[in-house]
Amino acid sequence: MDFADTKARLIQYVRPHWRMLAAAVAFFLLSSAVEPVVPALFKKLIDSGFKEGLKYPLWVVPIVVIGLFIIRGTFNFAGTYAMSSATSQIVLNLRRDLMRALLRADSKLFTTISPGLAVSKVINDPQAASGALGSSLISIIRDASTLLFLVGYLLYLNPQLTMLAFVSMPLLGMSVKLIRKRLNKVGEASYLAQQKLVTSVDDNARAWRVVRTFDAVDFELHRFEEAAIHHRRMSMKQIATSALVTPITQVLAAVGVSIILTLAIWQASQGSSTIGEFVSFITALLMTISPMRHLTDVFTPISGALITIKGAFELINAPPEPDNGTATLPTCKGHIAFHNVHLQYEGANHPALDGLNLDIQAGQTIALVGSSGAGKSTVVSTLLRFAYPNSGNITLDGTPIDTLKLASLRRHFAVVSQDIVLFEGSIAQNIAYASPNGLDRDQVERCLRAANLWTHVQTMPGGMDADIGTNGSKLSGGQRQRLAIARALYRDAAVWIFDEATSALDSESEAVVQRSIEDLRGSKTLILIAHRLSTIRNADCIYVMAEGKVAEQGTHAELMAQGGLYAGMVKIQSAH
Repeated sequence: MDFADTKARLIQYVRPHWRMLAAAVAFFLLSSAVEPVVPALFKKLIDSGFKEGLKYPLWVVPIVVIGLFIIRGTFNFAGTYAMSSATSQIVLNLRRDLMRALLRADSKLFTTISPGLAVSKVINDPQAASGALGSSLISIIRDASTLLFLVGYLLYLNPQLTMLAFVSMPLLGMSVKLIRKRLNKVGEASYLAQQKLVTSVDDNARAWRVVRTFDAVDFELHRFEEAAIHHRRMSMKQIATSALVTPITQVLAAVGVSIILTLAIWQASQGSSTIGEFVSFITALLMTISPMRHLTDVFTPISGALITIKGAFELINAPPEPDNGTATLPTCKGHIAFHNVHLQYEGANHPALDGLNLDIQAGQTIALVGSSGAGKSTVVSTLLRFAYPNSGNITLDGTPIDTLKLASLRRHFAVVSQDIVLFEGSIAQNIAYASPNGLDRDQVERCLRAANLWTHVQTMPGGMDADIGTNGSKLSGGQRQRLAIARALYRDAAVWIFDEATSALDSESEAVVQRSIEDLRGSKTLILIAHRLSTIRNADCIYVMAEGKVAEQGTHAELMAQGGLYAGMVKIQSAH
């Protein structure tokens, strides 16, 4: 996206809140209209006081002056509140769309964006951008209108002198345009450098055990310091460019002001104006300096905000996960078939699946084994449509899965993997995660008992309502795995996939998982993926995969009798 597209997209978010923004503009205009009243009041008070004597009580002066500032302050407060109300609603809508885009994005996005960067784009960027744009817009409206009213009053007092101020305007406009172009360039570089910093911190927060195990603290500090220094360098370029705006514009503006001021003093010395007119003109002229300075200071936050919001819109524009299916599958028996499926990932030299054929009957327990890269995990990815075959066909109960709506397809699968992901909240909330029927405490208890976790849950403060911490940090590895099994049981899916579910468990926890698998045999279609071959010996059929296709298949006894790849793998593991 370029900046023109970014601005056009931003207007779409702003447009629904035009009434509140218009109210804010009206309040700021009313506040600004009070500004020229101050020098006009000085003219009236001074002229009447000096020439004709006081025609009003002296105590009226402070009351009128204080009253004017109270009125202006009230309008400023109302304008700021209305503006903040509109911008906070814009932030809410933007965050909602960002989260929706993230949740529905194609799986390819997650190979290019880190969790920390996603958090920054969804939470921090909209708030920072809207805050900068909101405050800048307030400054533009308030200061531009104030400047307009003051210039109007100056034209009323002395149009000849005031017109001289516009002599430096063309040069001022050219300078600002050149600086803004440079500011956009260095601002984008600074934003990208900040994203690298976020990614670095995210990596170290997630992988702190690995960092310390490898004694890589100094190494990571050095990498972070390099990124931080680069970010500082880009930030200083942005600051230096921004810092040029104010002195250049102020010097050019001062040229016009100094000319006017000199001529105004000369006219007053020649008796061409009254003392009150002179004081009023000079007061109004000097009052234009502050809004002019504020207007020159808004370029940096606006440039930074547009760069930040551009990154947010790029996430919103990320291609969504394809969901072209129209059919639904209300009930599922669990019969799965792969028909000559070919799949080669983008940029890969060899296919992940090369003419794969599988026929898994409903209620059957099968195992997929093979070396790393044989295509086992790709089978799961294609089943759940996280990856799409280049050719071939996959069916579920005879229905091609690419004709099914994603939600209808995936509701029939439960996955228990070695990479357990749990959510902030209670045990019960994690087990009933995203259930369309809500949380049934009796069913939660039955699932905990079936996963052999109920005894431990009863010892925890709060029982099933106990908080499990970030990603289940308050539970052991085995307990986290059992909780994942309980969550899958609650889902009551027709097809279960155990993807290396016991690879990181101790013997006791592995035995619990094995019992869960045995309890499900016959009633569910089970797909077991394992390197530890002792865990899949009882499978109805074992498929040995190599180079994206089935090299051998049969029961444990049949494959051992063949003396092929599977028998060799068993012997190697038995030797250890």
